[in-house]
Amino acid sequence: MKLYYKAGACSLSPRIVLHEAGLAFDSEKVDLATKITETGADYRAVSPNGYVPALVLDSGDVLTEGPAIVQYLADQAPEKRLAPPAGSIARYQLMSLLNFIGTELHKSFSPLFKPDTPEQTRQTARDNLARRFDVVAQRLKDQPYLMGADFSVADAYLFTVLRWTVPMSIDLSRWPELGAYMERVASRPAVQAALREEGLVS
Repeated sequence: MKLYYKAGACSLSPRIVLHEAGLAFDSEKVDLATKITETGADYRAVSPNGYVPALVLDSGDVLTEGPAIVQYLADQAPEKRLAPPAGSIARYQLMSLLNFIGTELHKSFSPLFKPDTPEQTRQTARDNLARRFDVVAQRLKDQPYLMGADFSVADAYLFTVLRWTVPMSIDLSRWPELGAYMERVASRPAVQAALREEGLVS
């Protein structure tokens, strides 16, 4: 398998899952401005969407969209318990969490990454994120991970997105549950390996 990524972007989530699952993979960096990969290839030939992540399977099939990719990866190593069994109510609860992270958190950061976004729009985005952080913090109040006792692919995605609060100067101190959660996830060996590979930690 080959993962196409940009360091620190949402593609960090499947990289974490690949390590958690113990799956072998290669990776190739993408310049999202030019859509050219580090080997000089046109990334749009891999993923017409032009954004990361994309996962090329050994069969040649291509998966895009992080929530789909991480569930596929979890299903390749069911013994790791990174996702509940397909068809179970818990699996649909996991899908609900992945959709919440993608639509309510991930996309709410988008205006903050654009330098020409008006300040009023930025403040609206920060206010929206704060309300979503309230919901997530409440969920993590009495359990270590989003699905309970077990780390899941939803945690890989949430950890990735919450890391963006640092460059966006969003202070998480008002949500101590989130701060503790970030430390807990960051201490996992698979997460440390993924961060090192992307040059995000030394």
